[in-house]
Amino acid sequence: MTGKYPAITGFKLALLTLGVSLAVFMNILDTSIANVAIPTIAGDLAISPNQGTWVITSFTVTLAIAVPLTGWLARTFGEVRLFLWATSLFSLFSLLCGFAPNLGTLVFFRVLQGVTAGPMIPLSQSLLMANYPKEKHGTALSIWSMTAVVAPVVGPLLGGWITDNYSWPWVFYINVPFGALAVWLTWSTLRGRETEKVQTPIDRVGLGLLIVGVAALQIMLDKGNELNWFSSGTVWTLGLVALVGLSALVIWELTDSHPVVDLSLLKNPRYSLPVLALTFGYLTYFANVVVFPLWLQTQMGYTATDAGIAAAPIGILAVVVAPFMGKLMQRFDPRWLVTTSFVVFAAVSFWTVHFDTDVTLAQLAWPRFIYGAAMPLFFVPLMSMALSGVAPQKIASASGLFNFLRMLGAGFGASLGISLWDSRQAFHDARISETVSAADLSHVTVPGLDAAQRTAEVAGAVMRQSFMQATDDFAWISGWIFAALIVLVWLVRRPVAASGGAAIADAGH
Repeated sequence: MTGKYPAITGFKLALLTLGVSLAVFMNILDTSIANVAIPTIAGDLAISPNQGTWVITSFTVTLAIAVPLTGWLARTFGEVRLFLWATSLFSLFSLLCGFAPNLGTLVFFRVLQGVTAGPMIPLSQSLLMANYPKEKHGTALSIWSMTAVVAPVVGPLLGGWITDNYSWPWVFYINVPFGALAVWLTWSTLRGRETEKVQTPIDRVGLGLLIVGVAALQIMLDKGNELNWFSSGTVWTLGLVALVGLSALVIWELTDSHPVVDLSLLKNPRYSLPVLALTFGYLTYFANVVVFPLWLQTQMGYTATDAGIAAAPIGILAVVVAPFMGKLMQRFDPRWLVTTSFVVFAAVSFWTVHFDTDVTLAQLAWPRFIYGAAMPLFFVPLMSMALSGVAPQKIASASGLFNFLRMLGAGFGASLGISLWDSRQAFHDARISETVSAADLSHVTVPGLDAAQRTAEVAGAVMRQSFMQATDDFAWISGWIFAALIVLVWLVRRPVAASGGAAIADAGH
């Protein structure tokens, strides 16, 4: 669209900014608002909390798969039309998620939500950059970044409050008015400003292998713990399908002239090492985002609102630091910024290792508050490092692959995090139970309780303690992963300046 139409100015530009920002807010909000509602959703649908996390993973992984298709879809249908349809359908599928009577239906509509969510983020950046005056591109990206940072802060608070005061379907219904207003504002300001449509081939084989391979791997990770991993034929089958599908995908994409994901970019260590650090860093971060509210609600007796209050401080310092990222990027080597981020992540993780079941809400909130300062220092510098070594004509593909792997890390992180947490709980439960004998129980006296009730009381205490120790183990492992990623960052040569604004605006194209 750049160069074809004059830039928008004045009140009309403000309306466009509001419309696009609402769509971005709604999209990113959906990755966090449902987290605190998972125990309630699980209870209402008569499933385990672990199965409830499929509501998160089905959305994030499908979103990841949809991101690489954005460029082809935008060229085929036009950026404005695609953005409007994606936002409209996202709102519709949000409504249908709220109506879902069972887990299967809910996951189905979450998958459709993910498909439509994929193009929204890269298109929102592209539309802003294309319609803002050139001298205000920095302002456009700052507004976009602030919206993207605020949404994860609001998500846990809003999700907890809605769940406790209304019902869990409203965490999906709330998208409908946001989406409707976003569509109306965007359509009214960009009507008649469609981008040029070009018919280009799509890598159908690569897309098919991508969907099959990633879906099989994600389902295996989601169901592995439930099926006792490789003692199950289903897990073996899913693992084999994932291995064959993803192996074939790599071979095909490296030889196809129009790959759906340009894996040849990973041959360049100046790109692949930052992307690897981003993928594993975001995997670990998102695993914590999922496990934390689940532990508080299922084991610590927190309401959804209180769990949201405990989780929300993670975004406060992120909002404060984000506006200064441009100046920090100009002044410091991005490797030092990323290192600072990983040091904060690791330090906070080790800080929480010694929490016990008497931990207070304030003690939980403070580490999350500090944690948030590391978020802007993590994502933006790593993207700059990755794109600094990429040829200009490859920037769009590199941004798309970067965001694809980031969201894939989120989906895998949620599944692996829950699985690790559960396995450590089982280990500690068995170890603690060995020390609690029937003779020990006979000496437990609780007023008003008979022998059976005393046994149940002790069993409950053992479970809470085993989950507490599992949560501590999870924090300890997270800390060491973040610390190890610092080494990976310094394997990258000092980056040259990257065209960050243009690169981010073209993400996914």
